[in-house]
Amino acid sequence: MELRVDGRRVFAATGGRAFDPAAPAVVFIHGAGFDHTAWQLQARYFAHHGRSVLAIDLPGHGRSEGPALESIAAAADWVGRLLDAAGAKTAALAGHSMGALIALAVAARLAERVRALALLGVAARMPVHPDLLGAAQRNEPRAGELIVDWGFGPAAHLGGHRAPGLWMMGGGLQTIARSAPGVLAADLAACNAYDGAEADAARVRCPTLFVLGVADKMTPLKGGLALAAKIAGARVARIDAGHMMMVERPDATLDALREAL
Repeated sequence: MELRVDGRRVFAATGGRAFDPAAPAVVFIHGAGFDHTAWQLQARYFAHHGRSVLAIDLPGHGRSEGPALESIAAAADWVGRLLDAAGAKTAALAGHSMGALIALAVAARLAERVRALALLGVAARMPVHPDLLGAAQRNEPRAGELIVDWGFGPAAHLGGHRAPGLWMMGGGLQTIARSAPGVLAADLAACNAYDGAEADAARVRCPTLFVLGVADKMTPLKGGLALAAKIAGARVARIDAGHMMMVERPDATLDALREAL
């Protein structure tokens, strides 16, 4: 599905069913350097179980026109305009990593429009290692290699894809490699600079679920638990995976999201 936001083309996968603005909407927001394909299983499930789905490509990512947004706050405001463009008065939001920071900021700013929130692989502060940030700024392939190495848990390094012959880490590398020059660097800089997550969490009023990987090296479990404690009534699902739990443990991640969204 293609939309126009701020005069630019935006792509959103709808899970194999046409988006109906009259049905309860679920918006999936990907992480730094990735695109809508991170949510393939989850988006398809919700689209075939009574929800209208938008698994979006943020500006400059996937099939959406750029440039990439340069801050979490700017991305949160952009999501509000995306909802307007889609005709969705309210939505449940699911965000991963950078996308989780964005979803949290949307819920804080547009509380009346967010009915539920799922935050995956997130922490209040998400600093980026200088080596990774430098490699991304120089558009070096090493940036994607570092993200994939740190992002996938131990089991994924040895294989373990549900479909024989497919390679989780290779898929991650290819997705990041498709990003236009400068996009990954902009994403990482936005994550590195953002310090508003705790303040955003204090303003959230909708039901909230944290989905956290017990082997996550990029946003360690303790950071996610600390942020969850800032939201009254927030629930936590711990997944036996690294940072990329939607790909590493798609069924367990889906089970958690089904309860929340």
